[in-house]
Amino acid sequence: MMDFYRGKRVFVTGHTGFKGAWLCHILAAAGAQVTGYALKPPTSPSLYKLTGIESSIRSVTGDIRDLEQLRKAMDGAQPEIVLHLAAQPIVRESYQNPVYTYETNVMGTVNLLECVRRCGSVRSVVNVTTDKVYLNRERAAGYREDEELKGFDPYSNSKSCSELVTYSYRNAFFTGRDGKPTLPVSTARAGNVIGGGDFAKDRIIPDCVRAALQNKPIIVRNPHSTRPYQHVLEPLFAYLMIARRQMEDSSLAGCYNVGPDDEGCYETGALVDLFVRTWGGGLQRIDQPDGGAHEANFLKLDCTKLKTAFGWRPRWTLQTAVEKTVEWTRCWENGCDLNTCMQKQIAEYLQS
Repeated sequence: MMDFYRGKRVFVTGHTGFKGAWLCHILAAAGAQVTGYALKPPTSPSLYKLTGIESSIRSVTGDIRDLEQLRKAMDGAQPEIVLHLAAQPIVRESYQNPVYTYETNVMGTVNLLECVRRCGSVRSVVNVTTDKVYLNRERAAGYREDEELKGFDPYSNSKSCSELVTYSYRNAFFTGRDGKPTLPVSTARAGNVIGGGDFAKDRIIPDCVRAALQNKPIIVRNPHSTRPYQHVLEPLFAYLMIARRQMEDSSLAGCYNVGPDDEGCYETGALVDLFVRTWGGGLQRIDQPDGGAHEANFLKLDCTKLKTAFGWRPRWTLQTAVEKTVEWTRCWENGCDLNTCMQKQIAEYLQS
């Protein structure tokens, strides 16, 4: 896969975020010509700034809600592949700022696809959404791609809308009269990701890291909530795989769940316990519900479609994902070279 991306012109929105920065590292290492379009990093510190990846790519500071600025950036880059990661990604934040969440996640998708429609160089598009797009019935079985899109909170619902926008553009503008795609466009519905360099608020592993570095107890709001956790490299390589394969065979364009096998679906409290054991040093966990906004209690994905279409399988267990997160954090804590650490982990992932 890495050879395929050598020399390819790739446009990444949201490149200054946690997943976006990891993705840029992968693409830069593969020799791709990367143009990133995003606001300034959403956290301080940020993985994007700590690793200096901006020196290896072309970065455009811009708002996904600004259609004209986005169009100029894309026209200037003339990309072959577009990976859309820009989003307001936090559930609790979406309750506080629902208008901004919908503007970014829905109209941002409209703007992105409108720019793609008017840019003749694009040959493959992947829109990254979330596992939370489905109507959550709090059931044990994983959700499949053909089930109802009906996210509950503003974040989840805005991503459901992003899926519908993509469906409309795919049919209205990117499909020929013969029913075959003229431009393959897919959505990827990924589960919760963890990994080194995530400094976001209201995410459990960053909360664990902050507590560990300050030698404080880890506060857990919803210890019994079950989520499909995976290392950040799992979905990123899945996005790259989808973009490549549908570029070679446009019939593969569609919507795909990207998540762990059943053993990767953990209760939040159990994940924290795993982090505590991996970190060491006698960390403590305190369960302390804060009466905050509604969040789903049980969520799991059925990834049969992705496995069948591409022969994909998750490579790392959650134990390994936590170990790699702790390894990166120790590296940062001790002032070691983060780029070397990340390239080592990417190589280990590819060899696993």
